[in-house]
Amino acid sequence: MSKAGLDNRHRNKDGEISGKHGNTLIRTLRKIYGQSFAAGYPETEKLSEVLLHLNETSLSQLRRDHETGHLEHKITNASK
Repeated sequence: MSKAGLDNRHRNKDGEISGKHGNTLIRTLRKIYGQSFAAGYPETEKLSEVLLHLNETSLSQLRRDHETGHLEHKITNASK
């Protein structure tokens, strides 16, 4: 298991999410998690550009779905 960084985020998990889903637009993720996801960032930003700056709520939702294997399916459905 990885050690948490200074802000208690496990960097290998965030890097894994960014590597696999980094090109996903915030617009698509807001369709999944609601309009408050990545608050303060434009919907045209990519996940890779804002991932390390997400608030705990947005990051927790994203990490939970990634760890359970549901994130890719949700992104695919929201992109249609």
